[in-house]
Formats: sequence, C-alpha cells, structure tokens
Amino acid sequence: MLFNSLDFALFLPIVFCFYWLASRGRLKIQNTFIVAASYFFYGFWDWKFLGLLIASTVIDFCIGRALNHNTNKGRRKLLLGLSVFVNIGLLGFFKYHNFFIQSFVDAFSFFGTPIEGPFLTIILPIGISFYTFQTLSYTIDIYRNKLKATNDFIAFAAFVSFFPQLVAGPIERAKNLLPQFLSRRKFNRKEGITGINQIIWGLFKKLVIADNCAQYANDIFNNYTQYSSLTLILGGVYFAFQIYADFSGYSDIAIGTARLFGFRLQVNFKYPYFSKNVAEFWRRWHISLSTWFRDYVFIPLGGSQVKNEKLIFNILIVFVVSGFWHGANWTFLVWGFLNGIFLIPIALKQKKSSPKSGLKSSTGSNFIKTLFTFTLITLGWIFFRSETLKDAYLYLGGIGKLNFHIDKLGIERYAFEALPIILIFVVIEWLSRQKEFPLHSGKHLLAKTIGVLAMILLLGSFSEMKEFIYFQF
Repeated sequence: MLFNSLDFALFLPIVFCFYWLASRGRLKIQNTFIVAASYFFYGFWDWKFLGLLIASTVIDFCIGRALNHNTNKGRRKLLLGLSVFVNIGLLGFFKYHNFFIQSFVDAFSFFGTPIEGPFLTIILPIGISFYTFQTLSYTIDIYRNKLKATNDFIAFAAFVSFFPQLVAGPIERAKNLLPQFLSRRKFNRKEGITGINQIIWGLFKKLVIADNCAQYANDIFNNYTQYSSLTLILGGVYFAFQIYADFSGYSDIAIGTARLFGFRLQVNFKYPYFSKNVAEFWRRWHISLSTWFRDYVFIPLGGSQVKNEKLIFNILIVFVVSGFWHGANWTFLVWGFLNGIFLIPIALKQKKSSPKSGLKSSTGSNFIKTLFTFTLITLGWIFFRSETLKDAYLYLGGIGKLNFHIDKLGIERYAFEALPIILIFVVIEWLSRQKEFPLHSGKHLLAKTIGVLAMILLLGSFSEMKEFIYFQF
C-alpha cells in the first residue's frame, strides 16, 4: 500500500478514527489495533511475507527477555549471536543469495572454468532491510545494558511493525519509540495539524519534485549514449533531486502519519543538499541509517580515536557495508566506497584540528563549498542509479566528451524543462532551513499549506502511481 495511493487515502482515516474513538484511550486496545492495522498494511503487498515479520518479532522478543535474565557472559554472547544470525541471515538470503552465487560463477569464468550456480527465484520481502536493523538494534542495546527488555509482547510487536515507518524507515531505536508504546496516548490537536501539514509536504516532494524529476532522469539514464554532456549532467542533477525528494518525502509522510497517532519519530533528513562538506551531508542524510552504522559498526571498530590508517579502514568499511545494504550490485559497493573516499580527507583534517579552530566562512565561500559537495554527491549518485558499473563509466565518459548542445528527450521534453521546479523547491527549502520542514510553523501557515496543495494539483505527476525508490532496498 503506497502512501501516494487511493488505498492509503482510505486506509489512514479509517485506522485513525478507530484508533482514537473506538479504543477510548485504552492502551492495550490501541497497541493491538496498531499491530492489526500494520499487519494488514504490510500484507497488502504480499501476505506470505508476514510470516517473516512475525518470526523476526517473536525471536527478538524472546532473545531480549533471555538477555535480561542472563548474567553469564558466554550465554549472553550466544544469545546476541543468535539474534545477529537470524536477522542478518534472513536479510542475506533474500537480498544477497543470487549476488554471491553470480560473483562466484563470474570468478570461475574469469579464470577459464565456467560453472553453473544454484540460482533461486527470490522475491525480496519489502521492508526487510529496515525492520531487521530495527529489531537487531533492540537486542544489541539490551546486550550492552543500555536498554531493558520489555515483557509486553503486543507493544514490542507494534514497535517492530508500526506501519508508517515499517517499509522504508526511519529506522527507529527501541529507546526512542518503544517507550511511546508503553505510555498512554491522548490526541493532541496541534500535533495532529502538524502531522497533516508534514504529510502534505511529503506528498509535494514525492508527486511534484521526485516523480517529475524521475521522468527526465529515467529517460536520460536509460538512453545515455544518445545525449550530450549537458544532458547527462542534468540527468545526474535530476536523479539527485529525485532520490532526495522521494526518500525524504516518504520520511515526512511517515513522521507526519505517526504524529496523528501520538508518536514522535526521529527526524531523518535535515536539508542535506545545503551541506558544506561530505561529512556534514552524511550527518543530514538518512540520519536513522547513518547513526545506526555509526553506533553499531563504526564505533565498535574503534571509531575515530585510532591511528590514521585504522580510521581510513573504519570509514571505508562502514561506507562499503552501507552501500551493500542498499542493494546486491557492484554499483552500490562502488557508490559506498566513493563516499568513503570523499569523507576520508575531512575526517583526517577534523581529527588533526582543534574543535574551536578555524575562522567563520564567508557567504561566497559557503556557496562554493556547498556546490562542490553537491557535485561530489551527485557524482556518487551516478553509480547508485546506473544498472552496471560499465553503464556508470560510460555515463561519466559521455560527460567527459564536453559537448553541450541542448537535447530534446524521448519524453518529448527538452532536457532543461524540469529545472524551474527544482529551483522552486530549493528556494522553499532554503527559506525554511531552520524548521523541521517548511510547513511546520510560522506566519501565514494556512496560506502556505494551501499554496503547496495548489502546486500538488497543478504540478504533480499523476499519470502513473510510482513506488518510492527505497522500497527496493
């Protein structure tokens, strides 16, 4: 069930009304209904995968309780290992089985010994990359004695399956979201209005920015050999805004929907394209995943308080693993590796310098830094978007030809025609960069909301209902 679908437009008010009216504030009924609604929401795609979600929930609930009652270090490590094995095992099988087999076959073929591999027809369960990380962080935090396991299975099941953020995040930590399921909730009118405004802003990002940019980006990337350097540059820019507006738009709708039910999810994006370096970008982009890798991979490896050689290794490991998390393709691995390379000089400089050192940059200097950072990030997105490494290299080679004539695309539009929409979006975000999202608060809020709704109706791409990009991860 897509957030931008008629199905969800019917589903949400029904669930909202029952949740607040029929439950009459009774916590157990509210949580039970959230579990039922979330399972229906998830099963709407394919009910057969509900078993995986329920199994992951039951296993980590039991492991969490066992960790709570065990003080023996060996047994606790064994229990944590079981949680890691189950969660990473499920994720690895469904997402990476054929990738590893194909890589194995290619390696033998490279050395002149062709073999056939046991490939399987596997459908990737939607959201598995997100809810496995969410339950895994729960058991890790209990193992580290940073969290107490809950005895309320319904509350835990609601935490794992909460439908607004189930299939594409934010990846919530139990210490933030689980206590909200254990506390009585009352409807807050102000939060409800804020939630509706955030949903509207998320739909604007998806329907007006992401889906319009997608038409141009898809045509350019799918036919890159036919277009000039200028068009290929525009293709990279369009995809950069497509993936940002698509994914952050999903996060806005998820966070706004959660507000309607009395929950506060963590902010997942903080205007990342206004970052002045790559390190800042990754503190602002997909924050729930970035902090997950920081806390459960980077810091256990030693973090930044190590020798430079080890710091470089730690950064590359985190970014390559992050790339692999996004998909079973060498393009994602190279994308992650590139971002690690971009980050290393900044990390080494920050380690060497004093936190208070340095002068305040001028506006012009900040603009150049921001533009340079956006260029590096967009370069990485070309690998992220390309089907193969060969496609990415040829795409970059096409840019390097330096032919800058204006192309008419296969979609019967000139390549530059989506730029005004992007410019409007950038201006709105820049003027609202101190807010959680542009329609969060301020003067003339109602007029601004009506204006955004008008832009959705006038500029939204409604020709076909497009899935959110991160559903495939």
